[in-house]
Amino acid sequence: MSELEFVTQHRRYLHMHPELSLQEYKTTEYIVEFLKSEAVPFERPLETGVVAFLEGNSNKTIAFRADIDALPIDEENEISFRSEIDHVMHACGHDGHTTALMLHVKRCKALYDAGNLPHNVVFIFQSAEESGGGANLLIKTGALDAYHIDAIYGVHIMPFVDEGSVVVRDEEITASATEYRFYLEGQSSHVANKEQGHSTGEAMQHLLTQLSQIQQYHLNGLQRNIVHIGRFHAGEAINTVPSNGYLEGTIRTYDMDDLQQVQQQMQKIAQSIKLLFNVTCEVKFEEGYPPTINEPDLKKYVVESLTHHHLQVIEPKTPYLFGEDFSFYQQIAPSYFVFVGTRNEEQGFVHGLHTSKLNFNEQILIRVADYYERLLFNYGEVIE
Repeated sequence: MSELEFVTQHRRYLHMHPELSLQEYKTTEYIVEFLKSEAVPFERPLETGVVAFLEGNSNKTIAFRADIDALPIDEENEISFRSEIDHVMHACGHDGHTTALMLHVKRCKALYDAGNLPHNVVFIFQSAEESGGGANLLIKTGALDAYHIDAIYGVHIMPFVDEGSVVVRDEEITASATEYRFYLEGQSSHVANKEQGHSTGEAMQHLLTQLSQIQQYHLNGLQRNIVHIGRFHAGEAINTVPSNGYLEGTIRTYDMDDLQQVQQQMQKIAQSIKLLFNVTCEVKFEEGYPPTINEPDLKKYVVESLTHHHLQVIEPKTPYLFGEDFSFYQQIAPSYFVFVGTRNEEQGFVHGLHTSKLNFNEQILIRVADYYERLLFNYGEVIE
C-alpha cells in the first residue's frame, strides 16, 4: 500500500465514522487496532484517546499530538465517504490530524525496527479538543509525566491558507476561549399590571448594551479581543412580564489580564441589574482554553523542517482568535503549533473550519508526516 493509499483509506474511514467529544470509543478502538498491527506499545489513560511510545537512540523525548473528535454538524458534502452519523461530522479536520499522526507512527516504527529512531517518541491521539478540554484531562491523569517530554508539536489544517503554505508564529498563535452564561430571574405579572412585575426583558436590554461596550470602554483598543454574545432569551408568554432570562457567549483574548478585566466587568454588570431592575442576575464562567503560546526556541526546528520539504512559511503579525486546547501542553513541555494550508480553489476546498462542507486533499497529510519526521531528526541539532 502506498502512503497516499494509506492516508486516503484511514482518513476516509474516520470521516465516515465521526464521534463527538468524550464519545470517541470506536475511533479509539480503530487507533488501537492500528497500533497493535504495527506492534507499537500504547496506553489508555482516559476512556477515549490513546498515548503510544517508541524508544529511540537518545535520552530526548519528542511528542506529537492529534485530536480525534468531531462536531455536531450535518455534512453537506456530496462525496463517497460522507459522514454516516446523523448530525456529526469531522468539520474541523481532526480526521486528517489523526491520519497524519498514524502515518508518522508507521514511519517511526520502521525506523525503530531498523535501529534508526533518533529520539524517544510519544504519539498522543487526544480526545475532546472541541468540547471538554481533552488535553487538560489527559495532563491531569499524570500519564504524560513518566515520558519526560522535551518538546511537543501539533498541527491544524487551515482552509484559509493555500496548500503548500504553513502559518508559523512565535508566542501567541491562538486565543484563550472562555464561555460565560448569565441567569436572570425576575417576577412575572399580567401585562395589564406590568408595574407589579420585575421584567427580565428590561434587564436583558441593559445586559446586551453593557456587554457590547466592554471592548470599547474597558480594554486596550490596540489589543484584539472578542466578547461574543451567542444566544439569549427572556420571557414565557406574549401577555406576561418576563420572569426569566438567559444569555450565553464566549470571550476570546490573548492576554489573561484582559480576560480577568472582562470577567470583573461582567460581575459588575450582573450586580447592576439587581440594583436597577430588582432582577437577580448570576454570571458563571466555564473554564476555558488558555492562549496557545509557541516556544520561540523551537522555531528554528519548525522552519527548517518545513522549508526542507518545500513548504512556504507564513508569519502573520497577529494571532488567530480561535480557541485550541493544544495550549494546555505548554504546562508540561515547550510546544509549537502550526496551521497547515489546505485551500485549493480548483478542487473546491475553500470552505471554512466548523462548516458543513469542509474538505481537503489527503495528499497534504503525507506532507504533515514529512514535517513531523524532519522535526524528529533535527531536534537538538545546531541550526543557524
